[in-house]
Amino acid sequence: MAGFKEFDRFDALGLAELVRNGEVSAADLLEESISRTEKVNPRLNAVIRPMYDIARARAKEAVEGPFAGVPFLLKDLIASYAGVEMSSGSRFFKGHVPTQDSEYVARFKRAGLNIFGKTATPEFGITPSTEPELTGPCRNPWDPLRSPGGSSGGSSCAVAAGIVPMASASDGGGSIRVPASCTGLFGLKPSRGRVPSGPDHPDGWFGFIAEGVVSRTVRDSAHMLDCLQGNYPGQLQRIAPPAKAYATAITAKPKKLKIAYSLDPALGESLHSDCRDGVLETVKLLESLGHVCEEVRLPLNKEEFIYAYTVLVCSEMAATLKEGERVLGRKGKASDFEARTWALMKLGRSFNGGDVANAVWTMAQFSRQWMTFFEPYDALLTSTLGELPISVGGLRPTSQELVELKALSYLPIGFIAKQKDFVLKAGRRVYQYCSQTMPANVTGQPSMSVPLHWNAQNIPVGMMFTGRFGEEHVLLNLAAQLEQAKPWADKRPPIYAGN
Repeated sequence: MAGFKEFDRFDALGLAELVRNGEVSAADLLEESISRTEKVNPRLNAVIRPMYDIARARAKEAVEGPFAGVPFLLKDLIASYAGVEMSSGSRFFKGHVPTQDSEYVARFKRAGLNIFGKTATPEFGITPSTEPELTGPCRNPWDPLRSPGGSSGGSSCAVAAGIVPMASASDGGGSIRVPASCTGLFGLKPSRGRVPSGPDHPDGWFGFIAEGVVSRTVRDSAHMLDCLQGNYPGQLQRIAPPAKAYATAITAKPKKLKIAYSLDPALGESLHSDCRDGVLETVKLLESLGHVCEEVRLPLNKEEFIYAYTVLVCSEMAATLKEGERVLGRKGKASDFEARTWALMKLGRSFNGGDVANAVWTMAQFSRQWMTFFEPYDALLTSTLGELPISVGGLRPTSQELVELKALSYLPIGFIAKQKDFVLKAGRRVYQYCSQTMPANVTGQPSMSVPLHWNAQNIPVGMMFTGRFGEEHVLLNLAAQLEQAKPWADKRPPIYAGN
């Protein structure tokens, strides 16, 4: 089969331009990405569901759009592709085939992208490490003993390893930014409502989830956001459209920004020294570019936030089980799910309406305090993670925790509801790892991980910038400036398909 050996010289927009100019065909690009998948995927396990025949047929069609003819991978969660299995990383949904495209997928197609496979995700996207029992662990091309993050770990792994220049991602607690940080990519979580969900999936996790992409270049993400953003009939969460295309934000003259930065561990207990070093180096870079930086302490009641967030996510897990039973027409049982997932579902069922309402109120009060604190600043800089990319298996339940989880799944609901200490303990390691990302999901603010730092062992350490609600253009303009000042797109991990 034909291919395109100069694939690595171009980002997604660059490849699309070659197709438009007749310098390469969509079929050649597709075969190159398929060849790259076959080369590195056995070592990484990023692509869990090939769609080669579908993509080969599409490559023969006359397709329009700014990304026409560019190979693309779709995260196997939330994003329904009609006629293709979507298991969401779960045994319960294995074999489930949606009958219609989600709006998100329809917009990828309208942009001209050629989807040729689905990427790995943890079960229902609930962990920041991509290790579902259904398909096995996904590994980081920078160090295969480490995770590429989650829940968009398969997508970030595939982009970092050179299979594609851009892939789909979604973020309910950091799931775009965490894997972007782990794999040295750019990842922007848009403002709430900017990229519509549905129509087959509700606005999940109380509006915490936002959809987007991970990419090697800022311009790919900016142009893709132009393709994805915008309201449609029946959309529940709506936002005013941007004044200008996001593509113009990355070429506009940079403005002098007032940027807060923090070395707080936030939801964690500590901040890794490499993360701290990355923030301080980034502050120096920002100041050299003319921005004003000011160190701050984050207005965050850790215990209140963790408890409320956990109550809401567990409640969503319980709802996921109920909705899954409706869609599949059968009852779910413990053996259909990973032990941790089943326990979270049971825990979610144990909370009453008052518990959930109180958690919503807690998050509303947090959001008010956070937005008031944020008002004087154009952006907030922190590390994306509290630690380096975690080892494969590093977030799995220990033997003792597994015993407790399995026992919990058989306890009476009324007893489970009293286990507040268990709730806080169960997610402690996750909150230490993703210590910075979750506040922006709760407030709905745009937030991006920018690959500005690699440690002495050549492990990527992302820097996170959070902006005011609805101001993705400010973040993208800043990201483009940082990308020019400290380029990263040509950095290659040890496991790379183009080698």
